[in-house]
Amino acid sequence: MFSPQGPSLRELAIQALSSVERGYDLLAPKFDHTPFRTSDAILDATADALRPLGPFGRGLDVCCGTGAGMRTLEPLCQEGVTGVDFSTGMLAQARAAHPDAEWVEADARALPFTEDFDLAVTFGALGHLLPAERPAVFAGVHRALRPGGLFAFPIGAPPPLTSAWYWALLGFDTAMRVRNAVWRPPFVMYYRTCQLHALRDDLAGAGFTVTTVPLTTLGRREDGSPRCGLVLARKGGSTAGAARDR
Repeated sequence: MFSPQGPSLRELAIQALSSVERGYDLLAPKFDHTPFRTSDAILDATADALRPLGPFGRGLDVCCGTGAGMRTLEPLCQEGVTGVDFSTGMLAQARAAHPDAEWVEADARALPFTEDFDLAVTFGALGHLLPAERPAVFAGVHRALRPGGLFAFPIGAPPPLTSAWYWALLGFDTAMRVRNAVWRPPFVMYYRTCQLHALRDDLAGAGFTVTTVPLTTLGRREDGSPRCGLVLARKGGSTAGAARDR
C-alpha cells in the first residue's frame, strides 16, 4: 500500500489492532514509505521559520519516529541533536539513518531530561496523545529546555465543514473510538483532538509563552488563510531571538 515498498493492507490491519508502541515496532521498517511520515516540505518550512530565531545549541525531537525531524534540527543546532521515542523498532531505523545523532528510548509522557536542550520539536505525534495526557508531555518538554528554550511544532488549519477532508477525518476518529471501545489494547490516533486553542491552553499551563507564525510556503486555503502554521512555545529566561505573531 502507498508504494511498492510500503506496508500491505494486512500489515496495516495488524498494526491497527496492536498497541501504539507495538504497532509502530511492526510498521517501522516500512514507515518511511507511507504518507504517515512527515513530508520534507513541512520539515523544510519549519526549519525556514525557525532559522531567524536561532542560533540554537542542542536540539530534541520528541516522538522522533524514524528520525525525519533531523532534517529540521541538524542544520539549526550547533551542539548536537537527540531523538526520543518509545518504539524500539522506530529508533532502530532512526539510528541507521542518522548514526551521528543521540537516540533515547523513553515515553514522551515522562521525558528523562532537565534543562538539556535549547530547541525541541515534534512532528505528527500529538494525535497519539489523549487530551488529558498533553499537560504531562508539555511539562516534560518545558523541563527539558534550558531557560529561553523554544518548543515548536507545525499544525494544520482545520478543514471547513463543507470539505470532504473534514468528513474523512471525522470518520477516521469515529472509527478509532469504536475500535478502542471494543478492542484492547487501545491504539490512540485521533486527528481532531489537537485544536489550537486547547494546545495553547495546555502549553500556557506548562509555563510556556505561546505564539504562532504562518507557514505560507505550504499554501493557502480558499479564504487566503495559511494551510499550516507553526506553534512557538517559549520557556521563560534569556532568549536567542524573539518570536512574534505575524
